[in-house]
Amino acid sequence: MELGIDTTLTLLAAGLIFLLALGLGVWKYRQMALSENHLAHPYVDIAHRAALLYSFATLLIAVFVELSAWPIWVNLAAAAVTVFFFVGAIASYVLHGAKRDTTNQFEHPDLGLRLAMIALIAGEMGGFAVLLAGFVRGQLLG
Repeated sequence: MELGIDTTLTLLAAGLIFLLALGLGVWKYRQMALSENHLAHPYVDIAHRAALLYSFATLLIAVFVELSAWPIWVNLAAAAVTVFFFVGAIASYVLHGAKRDTTNQFEHPDLGLRLAMIALIAGEMGGFAVLLAGFVRGQLLG
């Protein structure tokens, strides 16, 4: 079976995010092993869990990319936008975990965080909606 480049790149992203999750698990374990209460910083824990979940979400996205009726460039753009925001969220959790600057980034949200959240919601939901519509077009209406 030969996969399209859009599916191949989305699967590669899923694998890289999963590898990142495994590395974040090592960081989490190290913090647990060295801390007095045997807990990692909350954002190290969140980064690890989010990366695990986003890796499997990206795998799911790859299935919708493969079964979509849209052109390769549409599927690739929709998947890329969604994955971009997945990785951006993980990166923000890693940053807070490394800086140990907060245990709740929404405690004192600024305009930048609010705008980032609006963009994340639009990007993730919009990107997936495009792929879901392509799946419906190709597999149910096609």
